[in-house]
Amino acid sequence: MASTFSDEAPITDINITPLVDVCLVLVIIFMVTAPMMSDPAIKVQLPSAHTREGEEKDKITLTLGKAGDYALDYEKFSDVKLLEAKLKDKLAESESKMVILRADKDALHGQLTDLMGRAKDAGALSMTIATEQEK
Repeated sequence: MASTFSDEAPITDINITPLVDVCLVLVIIFMVTAPMMSDPAIKVQLPSAHTREGEEKDKITLTLGKAGDYALDYEKFSDVKLLEAKLKDKLAESESKMVILRADKDALHGQLTDLMGRAKDAGALSMTIATEQEK
């Protein structure tokens, strides 16, 4: 009597279908969560203008809200002195020393010019004001 198991070859293939399924689920999760990670600290309505897209560099973003609240990149600040100290540190690490100013269209222009002066004093070499494209 011959055994039926001795006639079969051992299984040497690896089933990669579960691996592909897990990878696709991870890609979908990352695609859904990525836009949520890039929300700014303060929501502002930018003024509209005829503009073109800027170059991608190591930019530092200063945001001025309608109520006079401040943010540096994704961090909110209630005290402008703390903002200025953190901005000075970020500009020291930056290669381009470029600052993008995002101000709500209803923010006071005096606050914006004060913010521009503080950015210059902190070491900014160039500044630009963010606007939305006119449609």
